[in-house]
Amino acid sequence: MDQLIKSLASLPGLGPRSARRIALQLLTNKDKMLAPLVDSLAKARDEIVMCDECGNLDAANPCRICQNPERTGTVFCVIEDVADLWAIERTSAFKGQYHVLGGVLSALDGIGPDDLAIGPLLERLQKYNPSEIILALSATVDGQTTAHYLTDKIRDLGITANITRLAHGVPVGGELDYLDDSTITTALKSRSSVS
Repeated sequence: MDQLIKSLASLPGLGPRSARRIALQLLTNKDKMLAPLVDSLAKARDEIVMCDECGNLDAANPCRICQNPERTGTVFCVIEDVADLWAIERTSAFKGQYHVLGGVLSALDGIGPDDLAIGPLLERLQKYNPSEIILALSATVDGQTTAHYLTDKIRDLGITANITRLAHGVPVGGELDYLDDSTITTALKSRSSVS
């Protein structure tokens, strides 16, 4: 029981108390909940792989996004992790290719360029020569550092694509009174004209 709770508590967003509640629920409902969960986990372990092209998780390699002939190879969206890819895909607003870095540069956490999928990204960009590269990285210091590093590396290779970032600032439905100073400052600097 302790090992199960420790395993559950190691998952992102779960602490020891939540892990205990989940473990108790699973164990008191073994047939309805635990057995199907074990089956799903085993199936995911055996069938889900990382795409060699973009780093997405899928049952196919290359993944369905990379195989889709309707997706343009002229626009690349560089993201931190697969959760970001899934978030963008939910919108159905992006029809280009993705590249998952696997994180961002972080001196404090000891994450350098060799710890991320930067080399494969640069190889793909040279191969496809896109017209635009969207750096959809978090608006943190580490995200900004990674964006600057990537921009320099891309330019050093002579790739002339337009390099863009996602807009930052006031979220739709957000009220200024509830936003932090950094978000308001960024929104003011990123303002655009009303058409």
